[in-house]
Amino acid sequence: MAKTILYIDGENLKHYLKTVLMNKGIKEQNINLENFNLQKLFESPFKEIKISEKRYYSARLRQYNEYPQTLKKSQELILKQRIQKTNLEKLGFTFIISGNVRPQKFKADGKTKIVFKEKGVDVKIAVDLITEACDKKVTTALLCSSDSDLQPAVKEARKRRLEIIYIGFEIKPNKGLTYTTNRTILIRNSEVLDAYRQSQLPLKK
Repeated sequence: MAKTILYIDGENLKHYLKTVLMNKGIKEQNINLENFNLQKLFESPFKEIKISEKRYYSARLRQYNEYPQTLKKSQELILKQRIQKTNLEKLGFTFIISGNVRPQKFKADGKTKIVFKEKGVDVKIAVDLITEACDKKVTTALLCSSDSDLQPAVKEARKRRLEIIYIGFEIKPNKGLTYTTNRTILIRNSEVLDAYRQSQLPLKK
């Protein structure tokens, strides 16, 4: 039986959604992605595709005490992840936690800043793609990630006759994944805005 699975790289997806919204003049602090209606976002691009399973991959979070400013920020991120998990599960998504998020210190404009970097989610997606292709548990993979690190996994999975459709964004598609997958579906900026407007929180300027 044919089985189509949607693999979503959560952080990668949020990066593109935020970029589109900010380019439309929406302030970063007003963007709420935890309540973003992904079901609506994929409604038009996937209208002719019957999806068997929808997966959202996110990194594991914990409270970080390495620097004074990281504890509060990590607590905020944990809360946001819980909200998002609840929201996505209501929409029928499977929320998969893998890899880790770590705070990293760097200097910019003479000031020390802390950013949180995700590691390991792309590895989990790659392993799942190849394993499930080998076990014939999936016939078509919808890969919603523009991470070039996934190209080797895509090539190996395709050798095992897995059809892979790259789900990218109009704003900046990944040419490498466009070439290595069977075909590409690009989400338009207007579709991002429509989905955001229909999310649980109102669109703010």
